[in-house]
Amino acid sequence: MPSNPVVHVIDDDDAARDSLAFLLRAAQVDVRTYETATAFLATIKPLLPGCVITDVRMPEMTGIELLRRLRENGIDIPVIVITGHGDIPLAVEAMKYGAADFFEKPFDDDALLTAVHSAFNRLEGTAQKMAERATLNERLATLSNRERQVLEGLVAGKPNKIIAFDYDISPRTVEIYRANVMTKMQAASLSELVRMAMIAGIVDGSAKSSLP
Repeated sequence: MPSNPVVHVIDDDDAARDSLAFLLRAAQVDVRTYETATAFLATIKPLLPGCVITDVRMPEMTGIELLRRLRENGIDIPVIVITGHGDIPLAVEAMKYGAADFFEKPFDDDALLTAVHSAFNRLEGTAQKMAERATLNERLATLSNRERQVLEGLVAGKPNKIIAFDYDISPRTVEIYRANVMTKMQAASLSELVRMAMIAGIVDGSAKSSLP
């Protein structure tokens, strides 16, 4: 769990917002409150690590629109949506846009707190992935252009002779570049190299199935 995570509470209803803030602070959780999603987005950089609890129906920008905006900007923060009675279709739509959970009013306080702590735990995994991706990008930066081309060919499942044909070099030269790539990326096997490439974002999961 990140140190001092924060719950960002967004609700245009003063009483509901204050009630949520009181519940969270009583549970020793740091809280920031916002009357609108627009106000939240205005302070998003730098964003304190934690999660968001937002009402789904709000003026200016709904909870659904907020989720859409976060996704468009590549901001990966867990979002818990609060819905009114009869808003289950909206809650389902929110889940499609990446909401971590949703609660229908009136909600159980303990269940909400459990969801918040689950969101915090998810953040730890996200932070680890970000650190790993940064490390792998540093390794990728050490590759020459030809080594990068060979890497992309390898993770696409191409045999050495096809990579050699693509770049008009000999298969033996490809083997040398391949050895350099494995060393620089610190990969013990081709499968590990593919996993690294997926984490770094230079290949999608479908490449794995085409490996020899």
